[in-house]
Amino acid sequence: MSLEAQVLFELLPAVHRLRDAELARAMGLERGPLEELVTVLAEQLRVTEEGLEQLHDDLFIETCADWVVPYIGDLIGYRDLHEVGDSAGPRAEVAHTIALRRRKGTALVLEQLARDVTGWDARAVEYFQRLCTTQYMNHPRRHNRQSPDLRAGEALEWIGSAFETANRTLDVRRIESGRGRHNLPNVGLHLWRIRAYPHRDSPATRAGPRRYRASPLGHDLPLYNRPQAEDDITHLAEPDNVPWPLSRRRLQQHLARHYGAPDALPAPALSLRVDGEHIARERIRVCNLSDEGASWAHTPPPDGTYALDPVLGRIALPADAADPADVRLDWHEGFPADLGGGEYSRLATLPAPADTTNVQRVPDDQPTLAAALAALGGDGVIEITDSDRYSETLAIEVAAGGSIEIRATDHRRPTLELGGLSVRGGADSACILNGLLVTGAPLGVPDADGNALARLDLHHCTLVPGIGLTAEGAPSDPATPSLVLELAGLETRLKRCIVGGVRSHERAAFHATDCLIDALDPEGVAFAALDDAGPGAVLSLAGCTVVGKLHASEIALVSNAILLAALASGDAWAAPVRTARKQVGCVRYSWLPLASIVPRRHRCQPHPAAGTPHIAPRFDSRHYGTPAYGQLAAATPPEIRRGADDESEMGVYHHLAGALRETNLRIRLAEYLRVSLRAGIFHES
Repeated sequence: MSLEAQVLFELLPAVHRLRDAELARAMGLERGPLEELVTVLAEQLRVTEEGLEQLHDDLFIETCADWVVPYIGDLIGYRDLHEVGDSAGPRAEVAHTIALRRRKGTALVLEQLARDVTGWDARAVEYFQRLCTTQYMNHPRRHNRQSPDLRAGEALEWIGSAFETANRTLDVRRIESGRGRHNLPNVGLHLWRIRAYPHRDSPATRAGPRRYRASPLGHDLPLYNRPQAEDDITHLAEPDNVPWPLSRRRLQQHLARHYGAPDALPAPALSLRVDGEHIARERIRVCNLSDEGASWAHTPPPDGTYALDPVLGRIALPADAADPADVRLDWHEGFPADLGGGEYSRLATLPAPADTTNVQRVPDDQPTLAAALAALGGDGVIEITDSDRYSETLAIEVAAGGSIEIRATDHRRPTLELGGLSVRGGADSACILNGLLVTGAPLGVPDADGNALARLDLHHCTLVPGIGLTAEGAPSDPATPSLVLELAGLETRLKRCIVGGVRSHERAAFHATDCLIDALDPEGVAFAALDDAGPGAVLSLAGCTVVGKLHASEIALVSNAILLAALASGDAWAAPVRTARKQVGCVRYSWLPLASIVPRRHRCQPHPAAGTPHIAPRFDSRHYGTPAYGQLAAATPPEIRRGADDESEMGVYHHLAGALRETNLRIRLAEYLRVSLRAGIFHES
C-alpha cells in the first residue's frame, strides 16, 4: 500500500479496519476488501491531483504542456514559423512576445527577434543614426562626424561591418535588396552564419625550431573569439557577443578579455600551455609572425615571453626555451555547422556499447590505437578520450559477424596522422569511424583474399581532401582520393562527413547524407571506379555538395544536392555527371550541369526548358581549411538558395535551413517594424 492510501485507511474508524483485517485473514488475502477500495481511491485521487497541478501549470507558458503552446499563442496573436534546427522554438517566442511588443520597433527588439528566430548571432543597426547631417550649432552632436578619426585604430577596423561607427552620405537604394544601407528609414539586421567551435588542450603542430601552428594540420588559419552570451534584452550586441576572427590589434588591446587560464570564468578564447605549464598573460606578446625568409618575423628574444599571432594561428617560443616542446593551445575555430567532426555534441551517434567489457580507451587503457586494436581481437569499441594527435599505421581486422568502432568521445576531435589505413573483415562484419580527423593517407578497403567486410560507416569524420595541407593551406596530394573501396558488395554510409575523392567497385553501394565530397576542382574526379573513369558504386546522395566529376553505375537517388562538375578541354568523359543506367533512380531538387547523363530529373536546376543556364551556385569558399568552406554565398540565385524540397538551400548545409531562417525573420519583421521603417538582412559571415 502506498503512503497516501495508508493515510486514508487510517482515517477510517478502528472498528471498520479491524473487521476488514478479520475478513482478510478469513479469506486468506493480504489485504481486505475495504483496504483494496481505499487503495484504488488513493490512486484516482493522485491522478486527479496531478491533473489539477498540470491545469495550473498550463496557465503559464514556462510550465505548460507542449500541446498548450499554440493555444496560448493564439490568445496573443502569435504566428507559427517554419521549424529550423537551433532556433529558440515556439515556446520561447510566445514567452517573449509580450515583452517584445512593449518595445516594438526598437533596435533591441529587432536584434532579439533575429537571434530567436534564426538561431544565429545578430546585431541590429539603425542606419539613420549613421548618416552625415548638417549640425545645428545650438545642439551639436559631437559623435556625428563627417570623417572618421584616423587615430582610432580599432574603430577603423570595423569599417564596413555591423560595428562601424563612421558616418556615411545618403544611399537611396532599397535596403531590402541588400544594396542600400544609409538612409532615414533603414534598419539593418546583421547575421553571423559562422560559429566559433572550441579546441581544448589541442596540441600545436611544430613548424620549426620554437615555432608552432595552432592548426592540427599545420596550416595557417584565423583564431576566433569566444562569443559571450547576452543575458539582458536591453543590451545591443557588441563584438564580444558574436563570433569574429581575432585581429592582432584587438587581441593586444583586450588581451585580458580573450586570454587566461583554462579554468577561468568566463572561459577565455585562448590559453597557452608549454610542457604542462600555463603561460601567464603577462608573458604573452601579440605579434605579426609572418614569414621572413626561412623563419618568422618578430620571434621573441630570450626574455621568457611568448609570441602569438591570431591572424595566422602561429605561436613562437622564446629563444631560450626548450625545443621541441609540448605546446598546447585552447582556441576557437570558425565553421558554419556541426560537420566533419569537432568538439560539439555527437551523442545521437554514440550509442552505449552492447558489451561494456569489450571497450578499449585510448590513451587511458592503451597508449596507441594499434595496441587497442590488438587488445580487442577483431570485435569491440575503441574510444579516444582526448583531442591529441596519433601518428600510426593502422590495419583494421574485423572478426566475422563482429564490428570495430573507432570513435572520439563526445566533445573531442583527435587527429589521426596515418602512414596507412586499411580495413578488412570477415563475413557480415562492419567498421565504424566517428568524430575523427584523418590525414596522411586514404582509407582503403582492399579486395584481398578473405576480405568480406559488409559495411563501412563514417559519422562526423573528415578525411582531408588532398590527403593533407601544406603550411600555406594547399592540398599536399590533390590527385589522391580519400576513399578507395575495392571490395564488391561493400555498403558504405557517410553522415555529416568531409572527404576527398571516392573510388569504388561497380558492384557496391555508397550512401552519403549531409556530406561534402571534394575533388578540389570541378574538373577533378570526385566519384568513379578504381580506374578514375569507369562507373563506381550505386550512389545515393541526400543534402550533399560534390565538387568534381561523377560516374556511377546507378544513381538510386540524389536529393537536395549540388553536383559542381565540369569537363576540361579534350576530356574523355562523355558528361561531367553520368550514370551507366538511366532507367532507374531519380535526381530531385538538385543542381547539376545541363549536359549530365542521369535518370529522370524532378525540379532540378538549371531547368533545360526554362532557358536559365546562368543559374549556378556561388560559394564563399571552396578551399578546405577556411572558415566559410562549402558555404553558399548570399549572391547565389534564389533558385538554389531556396530550391530544396523544403524551400531551403541545396547542398551540404541544407540541414541548417538557412533560407527558412531568413523567411521566418522577414515574417517577424513585418510584425515588429515601426511604420515607415524598412529592414535589410546582411550576412556578416
